Amino acid sequence: MTIHGFAAATAAYERADYIEALTILNGSLGNAPGPDVLALLGATLEKLGLLAEAAEAFEQAARSSSAEANLFLRKAAALHFALGNDDAAQLIGLKLQETLPGDVELAYILAQSCLRSGDPAIAGRMAPVLVTSDRREHIELAARLLAEEERDPILLTLFSKIAALDPDDPYAQFKYLSVARNFCDYEAIEAIERDFWPRAMAAGPAMLCGETGYSNLLHCGDERLNRLATNNTATAGADIVTLARQRRMRAHAWADKIRIGYLSNDLWDDHATMRLFQSVLTAHDKERFDITLYCYTPERFVGFDGGNRKSWGRIVHIGRMSNAEAANAIRSDGIDILVDLKGHTGGSRTGILNRMVAPVQVAWLGFPGSTVDVDCDYVIGDRIVLPNSSKPYYYEKFCRMPESYQPNDPVHRALPPARSRAELGLPEDKVVFAAFNTQRKITPTVLDCWADILVKAPHSVLWVMVDGELARGNFLKAMASRGVSAERIIFAPKTDYTSHIARLQAADIGLDTFPYNGHTTTSDKLWAGLPVVTFKGSNFASRVSESLLTALGVPELVADDRDGAVALAVHLAGSAQERDLLKKKTADNRFRAPLFDAERFCRHLETAYETMAARARNRLPPEHFDVPALPARTSAFR
Repeated sequence: MTIHGFAAATAAYERADYIEALTILNGSLGNAPGPDVLALLGATLEKLGLLAEAAEAFEQAARSSSAEANLFLRKAAALHFALGNDDAAQLIGLKLQETLPGDVELAYILAQSCLRSGDPAIAGRMAPVLVTSDRREHIELAARLLAEEERDPILLTLFSKIAALDPDDPYAQFKYLSVARNFCDYEAIEAIERDFWPRAMAAGPAMLCGETGYSNLLHCGDERLNRLATNNTATAGADIVTLARQRRMRAHAWADKIRIGYLSNDLWDDHATMRLFQSVLTAHDKERFDITLYCYTPERFVGFDGGNRKSWGRIVHIGRMSNAEAANAIRSDGIDILVDLKGHTGGSRTGILNRMVAPVQVAWLGFPGSTVDVDCDYVIGDRIVLPNSSKPYYYEKFCRMPESYQPNDPVHRALPPARSRAELGLPEDKVVFAAFNTQRKITPTVLDCWADILVKAPHSVLWVMVDGELARGNFLKAMASRGVSAERIIFAPKTDYTSHIARLQAADIGLDTFPYNGHTTTSDKLWAGLPVVTFKGSNFASRVSESLLTALGVPELVADDRDGAVALAVHLAGSAQERDLLKKKTADNRFRAPLFDAERFCRHLETAYETMAARARNRLPPEHFDVPALPARTSAFR
């Protein structure tokens, strides 16, 4: 093609006269058109909607040019993708990625194509490239690809960019806050809490609805605000007042036995829920209660089961059922009381309860607060975690157990001999504070508290479980800024449960987190005979350790406030005699106090169920009630 012809075709293209451009090009191509001519032909054909022909033109341009071949091939891959020709798009794109590994546009094309063709694993490989972009469509696709990922540090970069794109979007800001907690990125956490959280509190529901109930509890101890965190996609906006009224009006055939259904995806014996619950479950009186477990536990976790599931009773697998199908299955079993063990926690299917399943529906154990937007009649707690002052902030009525709301299994729970400090790499001549709560619970105010203790007790070390190099580095940096050197911090690796209980016994004092206390983490420490220092909280999640310590008979470990907890920990660090007495009392009371008496707990729970059922049988609405305590036992139960 002559220079004059190419210039004329280019001019026609630039004035959007694509027919004229194509006419000139077709009349002047000759036997060996150059790459510039072929690229112009491809662009013109694309404008005319002839995408297959355009893709072929760009592929020819790539074959005739080494300098711009990659650019032309990327364009051809994009056109094949636009045509729905995923095989061709991926054939070109994956080969091209070998020479353009960091090309964002290419990664964007490949990721979309692989998702459409059913190859999510290959699509996922594009996420790190997409995260390097600042374009919204690229980082939003990366977020989609990484939706199931929690441990990749790239998430911090990704969600910081999403948050920067939408500084007033509560969903973006709270997601970034959640990710930052996973990696102990305290600079990001403090920036969000300083700049965004005050605006969110001032705006109320309009902003707080962007946060999940669980994430909100990690940093907010205000019950008034906790119930406004409604980013719970399965149930958000449900009209539970109408649902509850209609459900209670439905006809129901009661039987001599009360039929209890437990709903959970944590039904495998190494899960924290079952470490609490197993012995209560097996202690149910079979003459008065029929027990069914509605299980949607992932198969990979069922496979970890050590053999205890067979002793739990009838298990109905609903994992492959829709919510509607699961609700029908539960209704067909005539369940009288359906107990949800999950609430607003990971993988929950609380939406099942919004399908009018049982005459009585109960929230218990999995979520420490009101299960907002879920049709539950009762929440099971105790007088500490659910004081009267909390009633205005709950839709559910309170069923309060007489000692602690938390069951504890003393039979299937491992209690191995203590590991030595030498084996664990702990100093023999230092007081060891142990903090093993998940790192998401370690807020900046918790860091302030722990650092205060370590500074005031210079002969001590902090033994803490923080997972991942990035998170550990961030943790050390934050503690150093508070006057605590890295030599004072000892990181504990994750380990199996038996080894965990064995190592806990080597510590001197357990430290709690707030506003979200240790729950199973605290009871594990107590089971290992390790005293835990805490202080009185302001909502369910922040009162759990007080509940457990009181039920174990060691309320002296509960300070009135944060400063009191610091003073108590420092005092104990300075008194080996008091530490030894507290450790002995904690260990002895495991077999005397109510906390680890699963059979006693079960009898109280059954009384609660009978009270709930009696009201429902008589068409009475749910009402707050306290379960009376059985007479104290005088003999050890293990």
